[in-house]
Amino acid sequence: MLSRIIRYAPAAISAFAALVFLDSLRFKFTDHPNTREIFGRLDGWAGTLGAPGLFGHTGLFSQYVIGSAELVASTLLLVGLLPRFVRLNALGAAIGFAVMTGAVSFHLFTPLGVDPNNDGGGLFAAAVTIWVTSIVLLFIRRNEITALLRDLVRAFVSQSAATARTAPAAIAKHA
Repeated sequence: MLSRIIRYAPAAISAFAALVFLDSLRFKFTDHPNTREIFGRLDGWAGTLGAPGLFGHTGLFSQYVIGSAELVASTLLLVGLLPRFVRLNALGAAIGFAVMTGAVSFHLFTPLGVDPNNDGGGLFAAAVTIWVTSIVLLFIRRNEITALLRDLVRAFVSQSAATARTAPAAIAKHA
């Protein structure tokens, strides 16, 4: 029984998180009144800190930017279920974790609060649930995250630069 849970947990977590992300897109991309209220309240708060427009329609953290990140995360979570693309699943979990860390933080530490839609805190509960499942998936996929980071370092750091950094230590060792 436990082996089945371990085997199918990543797929279940990924599908669940992707479905929640995809479901939220209809609110973000159609400029739903609840979404306008939430991002408007956040933008008003950011304005008091000297960053007006940060959560506005064209802001760095607009509903469209956040929705796009959720779309990318859900796509990676689902494509990453194919055995050949497991690293993409880990990347989707990392993006989901980042987005949900922001969501949970803004619910807790801004005037937004945990019940901005007067729905009993359902939106906040969903954010926390996806945040926790992203953490679990990152733990499950920790080897893939490590391999992905290693590949990124190899892709962006030239071998000659890596050799140049280690060469002085090797020379000093032999001196």
